[in-house]
Amino acid sequence: MIILSLHTGYHDGTAALLDGYDVVAAVQLERLTRKKGDGGGIPEAAMDEVLAIAGLTRADVDVVVLSRASFPARYFKSNALKTAEYAFHKIIGHEKLKDMCTQMQQRGEGEPAKLFREEMFRADFGFKEGVKIAYSNHHMAHALSALFYTDWDDALLYTADGCGDNVHYSHRILKDGRLDCLFGGENMTLKPRRVDSLGLAYGFTTQALGYRMNRHEGKLTGLAAFGEPAQAEALGRHFNVDAAGVIWSDFDSDAAMRDEIHKLAKGAEPADMAASVQKVLEDTVLTSVRNILKRHPVKRLGLAGGVFANVRLNRLLCEQTDTQETFVFPGMGDEGITVGGALQYLLEQDGIEAWLKARRRLSTVYLGRDYTAEADDVLAANGALTRIDGNPAETAAQLIADGKAGAIYEGRMEFGPRALGARSILANPADAEINASLNARLQRTEFMPFAPYVAEEDAADVFDITPANRYAASFMTITTAVKPEWHKRIPAVVHVDGTARPQIVRREENPLYADILSSFKAKTGLPVLINTSFNAHEEPIINTPAECRRALVDDRVDFVVTGQAVYTRNSA
Repeated sequence: MIILSLHTGYHDGTAALLDGYDVVAAVQLERLTRKKGDGGGIPEAAMDEVLAIAGLTRADVDVVVLSRASFPARYFKSNALKTAEYAFHKIIGHEKLKDMCTQMQQRGEGEPAKLFREEMFRADFGFKEGVKIAYSNHHMAHALSALFYTDWDDALLYTADGCGDNVHYSHRILKDGRLDCLFGGENMTLKPRRVDSLGLAYGFTTQALGYRMNRHEGKLTGLAAFGEPAQAEALGRHFNVDAAGVIWSDFDSDAAMRDEIHKLAKGAEPADMAASVQKVLEDTVLTSVRNILKRHPVKRLGLAGGVFANVRLNRLLCEQTDTQETFVFPGMGDEGITVGGALQYLLEQDGIEAWLKARRRLSTVYLGRDYTAEADDVLAANGALTRIDGNPAETAAQLIADGKAGAIYEGRMEFGPRALGARSILANPADAEINASLNARLQRTEFMPFAPYVAEEDAADVFDITPANRYAASFMTITTAVKPEWHKRIPAVVHVDGTARPQIVRREENPLYADILSSFKAKTGLPVLINTSFNAHEEPIINTPAECRRALVDDRVDFVVTGQAVYTRNSA
């Protein structure tokens, strides 16, 4: 069964393709359009990309799963006058978008199929007649993306983001073969939306400090380490948690929340305001999770949703809740609901018993297009670059040891916000000045820390790796303490609070990536390398060989390594 799952949100437009329970491909629209966070409407380019990766066409799809977000207005059933108006907008190329969940609320309709023009949608996009169209629940999809890639028999699945399908949080418990929703389920879709989102509070703080909301929240997480939570008490008094773990606020509107946060930020040092919202987030969510676990004692914690891109929060929840294992789905933002939405369809089709048996641990998220066959031809074209033959891993390791920063371009592009060894920039973690120099080349904020990657056999020697955080650390979704004896040896990847955000790697999943690290360790004695995303500020992660070549020509990096060779600029 071929399942095409689409997220049609105003940001993070994404497509995923599954063959039954197997994810064949998943691609964010931004990687194709080169517009950071691109979304709004149907992500047609991403749809065709995942189908092309699989060698399929739209006519081969058996099921289309849609998130209940933005669609051209003409797909919603309406009166004759509105239908004509929307048709005209299509003709002139200025189609209005409408949010499906909002339409459901306005019409008091809990079944999207009763207001969506499914036959028009099938015909417009060339799907075969009668192809099944299903609709995912935003937070259910988030939760299932975290649960499916485990082998747990019990868990708390906690989701949190700015908003999705009228909900900011959801709590679900897996126990005794049952998956029960405690809060944030479908029953809340048509109710008045609550004003309680810490995700929005974090976003409003991002905005108040001069950054872009829904884009630069990660900058606040980095900046928070340099400040004191001087405004935390004033902000935190607006939020509370009840005995069931439900988060509440006393704001009567999002605008009131935004105005209060902007007021607090106006008289604060930026680092202090960042530290304040970080503390409120951590304290409130930790209390929420603890209260749920008091009533529903389980030993594993699954996290998904944009709030859990906050790796400091993830560490706190892992270490302060006595969980045996914590897992954060690598596509923790809205891109992840494409995978989760397809899994929701399969759960509803197959039932919980069969669905749980189909689960498997996640090894990689290399789900984009593989350009290996053409990458070296593109890099070698026109004579602008010098090709260095020989062992690519050893050559790259020597260049890094000599102080160069290079990028690996190998295999299929990563899915989700993290570069995990297919499109990563690599550098020497012993170089205390590399953060400033490389961030300047990439036009990034100077205080943003770099992350390390480490071989599985060395991970626990350098970092505080435990059974509870090891799985999450495979995907760089959690911070851990760095062992004190390593702080001065790898300063470029140690945060000011003595932590790092490591990626644990295994050679069988990416031999070139692992071999560069192994060769670097043999030359320097250091079992760690810097891994930061292969992109400049405000640019999506590199996708095509042409983009890779341009980054090298433009001096974003000193070299590029592929499975065949190393490339440098002729002037280098």
